[in-house]
Amino acid sequence: MNKLTKDQKDEYAVSFAALALYDGGADISAEQINTLCEATGNTDVAAFYPIIFSNFLTPEKISQMIVSPVSGGGGGGGGGGGGGGDAVEEEEEEKEEEVEEAPPAVDMFGGDDGGDY
Repeated sequence: MNKLTKDQKDEYAVSFAALALYDGGADISAEQINTLCEATGNTDVAAFYPIIFSNFLTPEKISQMIVSPVSGGGGGGGGGGGGGGDAVEEEEEEKEEEVEEAPPAVDMFGGDDGGDY
């Protein structure tokens, strides 16, 4: 937490306050966020953060984020693991591939008649 900027700390404090209010079933308003921030010792939070976060973080949006989280940045990961049965099928296919026999070895000079060499 020491490496965070003041703005980042303010955003964390306000976000956690909004989540705590949501979890407790309380109204998510700028006043409630300010009250909770003051109660937790975050008295120097910039005044605009509680207003912005209370307007954006409605109970519906918070529950939507909790139910279906998204990740930002990066190039996007591979898809989620859907059914679970696919993994078993893939393992079976890998085992089948391992069982395949190698082609017969051929003499370096093209003949396998057991010549002089």
